[in-house]
Amino acid sequence: MLDLPAYWPLVVALLSLVCASIAAVHILLYKRDHRAAVAWMGLVWLLPLLGSLLYLILGVNRIKRRASTRREGVHRRQGGPEVSHASAHDLERFVPPGLRPLSRLSNRVSRQPLLGGNALRALVDGDEAYPEMLGAIRRAEKSMSLSTYIFYNDTVGREFAEALGQAVARGVEVRVLIDAVGLRYSLPTIEGPLSEQGVRMRKFMPNRLPWTTPFMNLRNHRKILIVDGQWGFFGGMNIGEGNCVRRNPARPMHDLHFSVEGPVVAELQEVFAEDWEFAAGETLEGPLWFPEPRTPGATLARVVADGPDERFDTLRQIITGALSVARHRVRVMTPYFLPDSTLEDALCTAALRGVDVHILLPGKNNLPVVDWAARPHLEPLLRWGCRIWFSEGNFDHSKLMTVDGEWALPGSANWDPRSLSLNFEANVECYDPWLVASLDDWFESRRQASTELTLEALLSEPLQRRLRNGVARLFSPYL
Repeated sequence: MLDLPAYWPLVVALLSLVCASIAAVHILLYKRDHRAAVAWMGLVWLLPLLGSLLYLILGVNRIKRRASTRREGVHRRQGGPEVSHASAHDLERFVPPGLRPLSRLSNRVSRQPLLGGNALRALVDGDEAYPEMLGAIRRAEKSMSLSTYIFYNDTVGREFAEALGQAVARGVEVRVLIDAVGLRYSLPTIEGPLSEQGVRMRKFMPNRLPWTTPFMNLRNHRKILIVDGQWGFFGGMNIGEGNCVRRNPARPMHDLHFSVEGPVVAELQEVFAEDWEFAAGETLEGPLWFPEPRTPGATLARVVADGPDERFDTLRQIITGALSVARHRVRVMTPYFLPDSTLEDALCTAALRGVDVHILLPGKNNLPVVDWAARPHLEPLLRWGCRIWFSEGNFDHSKLMTVDGEWALPGSANWDPRSLSLNFEANVECYDPWLVASLDDWFESRRQASTELTLEALLSEPLQRRLRNGVARLFSPYL
């Protein structure tokens, strides 16, 4: 009989070898991004047992299968409102000729129709967005759906909770969906105030065991508010007083949100309804939630929902397609910039074709390790002609992409692996030169107040800082 105390190092070594070998085979078979594959391979071999355990918990391909399995049986709402093939074909005539290949790509990968008659308006910071959102909530007569990643239990959060409660008291059907991880950003959570107000709230992907560490993947990062099925809000803004910059909060944060009216509101409602059915087991349908849409504007738009299920890689494909058709200029603004090799090459190729590529990033990031990991990604972009700026002042959480002054992709997604591979996101693709011109003007005003990064400045950073950034970059697939 083996003396276990004497042989335990051998047992652990063999177990580590077996686990690493199994993980390595899975990486070789299922990891499409070679950089992620190399990073994971190094982790599972260099960190005995722990590396294999981390891969088991955070592996991208495993996430995709878990999402598909967990959401199995949820009523799928593909294709948006009733739109005939003829009307969808007719609308494409109004897409600028240079962007028609992109429109066809988006139609195929998003499986949502392009809808006309929409009116969108940008709302800068909570100072502009929250009063309009609260006003819409207070005017609600029939139904209201709210989905958010973070809902702080602070003065602004409680103001929203009170307005939602007043809507419930008026007889409005109210549904609130909050991500289970985002809910914990403030303790005690907003769950208590919402319950006191009689608001029907559900958590997205809660932990079955209270002592387990919450998964940072498979999060619902969407921010959607729909009132009476007619008025909508979407973008990158969570609910909290930090977004009200004019109030001088302790941790101020700039952000960009959008109000929307028109047929595309029904597509946003469908995204919420699918998430709500998954989280609460209730199907939202009928005119209470999906009334006959109005057409108050002229913007062509479609919702682009993305997630680690059957909509996997939708946003990445559309962003890559947009970069491939760009002829004159590309504007990108994101708080977290960790592009994979496909997006990095697409940005460089666009710049080499003579496209004016401008990327605006926060100079002061709320996640320093993400900022460190982003720096090495900037060198090839600068070498091949992209121009990069860092904003001054408060952290900027805004997310935006525009192409050629005619196309925009606002929404909740960042340019990082978490948004583009692991989370559930919602963006809206827009074809409208007037709307995009206003967004480009806003981008330009932010750029002029920022500091440009040059290749010389990046390469002249102290060695210890560059080493720190290089180490952080190794963790890009996990950030």
